[in-house]
Amino acid sequence: MAEITINATKRTEFGKGASRRDRRAGNVPAVIYGHGETPQHVALPLRELGAALKTANVLLDVVFDGKTELTLPKSVTRNPLTGILAHIDLVIVRRGERVKVEVPVHTTGKHDVDGILEHMNNTIEVEAEATSIPQFLELNMDGLMAGSSLYASNVVLPAGVVLISDPHMPVIHLSERSTAVEEVPVVAAEGAATAEGAAAPAADAAKE
Repeated sequence: MAEITINATKRTEFGKGASRRDRRAGNVPAVIYGHGETPQHVALPLRELGAALKTANVLLDVVFDGKTELTLPKSVTRNPLTGILAHIDLVIVRRGERVKVEVPVHTTGKHDVDGILEHMNNTIEVEAEATSIPQFLELNMDGLMAGSSLYASNVVLPAGVVLISDPHMPVIHLSERSTAVEEVPVVAAEGAATAEGAAAPAADAAKE
C-alpha cells in the first residue's frame, strides 16, 4: 500500500473566486473530513497531488498547521475540458481501521484465442485495513472458453481482504466470434442486362 506525504496550506477564503485563485497558483482546493471532526479546507500542490493519484487508493499524509492527517482520496473532480484536477475530497482514516474501497482488477493468463474478451467491470469493492489496501487484484483467465464469464468471486483476494461486491457480478466475458456468412445479392452485369432488354422486344416482334 502506497503512502505519500504531501504539504498543504490552510484555506481561509472560499467560493468560486477563491478556488480559481488557488488553481491559478498551481494548487487544488481540498476538503478533509471524517471521524466526527469539523471539515478542514486546504489547498494541495497540483503537481505532487497528480503524481500521487496515479496510484490507486493511495494514502496521503497531509501536513498542515503543524499536524498530519492520514487520509484516503474519496472523490476527485477534474475539469471536463482539460482533465486537470479541480477539487478533491479526502476522508480521514486511522491505522488499523477497516475501510471499503474500489480496487482495480488486472487479468492474467491466456484465454481461448477464438473468443473476444470483454471487460464488464474494471474494479470490485472490497473491505481492507486502511494501510493494507491492495493497489490491484488479479483474475486468472487461463483456460477460459468462448461463451464463458469470470465473476467477482473468481478474483484472488489477499489475506485480510473481504469481498463486498456481489460475488456473481461479472468481471470479464469471453464472447464467441460470429461465424455467420452474409449473403450478398448477385447483380447482373450492365452489358448482360442490356442484351436481355434488347432480346425481349426482338422476340415480341418475331411473334407479330
